[in-house]
Amino acid sequence: MVLQRAPQRAVIWGFGDASKLTTLRMKNQIYTTVSRSESANDLGESIWSVTLDPVSDEGPYDIHVSQPLANGTLVTIVLHDVLFGDVWICSGQSNMQMAVTDIFNATEEINTAGNYPKIRVFTAALKPSDTPIEELLGIVENWSVASAQSIGGPSFTYMSAVCWLYGRHIHEALGGRPIGLIATSWGGTAIELWMPPQALQECGISANEKVPLQPEGKSTEMISLSNSNLFNAMIYPFTRMVVYGSIWYQGEANAGYNTDKYNCTFAKMIESWRQTWNQRTNGITDVQFPFGFVQLSTWTNTSTTVGNFPIIRWHQTFDVGYVPNKVVPKVFMAVALDLRDDPNGIHPRTKHDVGYRLSRAGLSVAYNQQVEYQGPIVSSVVYTSGSKTVNITYTGVQNIELRNPNGFEVCCQGSSCAQDGWEAASIASKDGLTIVVTVSPTCVGKQLYGIRYLWHETPCPFKEAALYSYTDPNLPSPPYMKMF
Repeated sequence: MVLQRAPQRAVIWGFGDASKLTTLRMKNQIYTTVSRSESANDLGESIWSVTLDPVSDEGPYDIHVSQPLANGTLVTIVLHDVLFGDVWICSGQSNMQMAVTDIFNATEEINTAGNYPKIRVFTAALKPSDTPIEELLGIVENWSVASAQSIGGPSFTYMSAVCWLYGRHIHEALGGRPIGLIATSWGGTAIELWMPPQALQECGISANEKVPLQPEGKSTEMISLSNSNLFNAMIYPFTRMVVYGSIWYQGEANAGYNTDKYNCTFAKMIESWRQTWNQRTNGITDVQFPFGFVQLSTWTNTSTTVGNFPIIRWHQTFDVGYVPNKVVPKVFMAVALDLRDDPNGIHPRTKHDVGYRLSRAGLSVAYNQQVEYQGPIVSSVVYTSGSKTVNITYTGVQNIELRNPNGFEVCCQGSSCAQDGWEAASIASKDGLTIVVTVSPTCVGKQLYGIRYLWHETPCPFKEAALYSYTDPNLPSPPYMKMF
């Protein structure tokens, strides 16, 4: 496995008899603690916990933990081949659950996985709980060294493709630093299932609401879970472990379920995870640990559908349009709405691009590396009433690659701008970091109420959005909306 490296201190904990001297030995260091007196599970066992000194040397190490039985004999558990590096949690719904075997170029990715033995992977089982629990209810894949077998497991089972590809890119960019990847995701799940009750209440949502779980894959059975069930069973058990950060791919299940609250629920989920991890590791896990996410990709095979995906994408940025921003600090994202894969609909197999884009953002925000990590970001929109053009100036890139003139729409149908009140508007020209959008003929001479960009469920053909970074053409500009 991988434990968190210096400057943070790793926490190792487990179950044993109550009030017993517990000894941990790693190389030449010995730590002792006394297990708690109160019971922590149905077997009457209690918890012991040891906080290691910061470990800079990656290892490998063997870790021995001993406790005496009543008759005086020592019981010892040994963890073998432990590395110290960075630990990342990967969670969400089916696009995070989607395995390496399910994506494009899976065979090559699986066959070369053994080249990365310092990446270690773990996948939790899909189990809910009505209360927060200390121990996982099930494990799909226990800690494993990266190999064709551990990465190339069954469809939608293990290993999570986005988690693996993100981790592999980070590992390579950090010079082969050990990376621990913990995949804990469940297809078809709404964000409310992954939030503790207090965070739900802050968004005006009852802690006891039932949430329909949309069946995915071959299953036709509708399962009903209650809010917080997956936080309790698939997040909370990991929160005694010191982690470096988390990545998240979810939102499809909220496109039509509490959609208007997603800007609140997403922010409060991130904050509550950070607080829980920080508290339960005694302040060691950063209370603002880096949190990355994949902005919703695509679904329908037609570019005309608007749907609720654009609203979720906007709420994922806390209604700013880009991250990182000041609303929730140290958050980063991969734009994915140009990665459509028509035969696969809501599960695009184009995950290599997702992993690349998310890792660029992670290297910048989580590791402070000087890498280009985002496409053009809107800095100003200038429109004069009655004008035939709108000038949009961008930042965040050295130059803009203009791939085609399409993707913008304007509204002149009244301030409410109902979904059908938007008219296509094309890009007329580009001058440096400013583009000029021509107002559609039906809106010339009328008051403009708003402009938007890529505001459709599936807004463009594969990698054919209008605006990309010129110096990294795999970084698109995110969707955007401004009302005048």
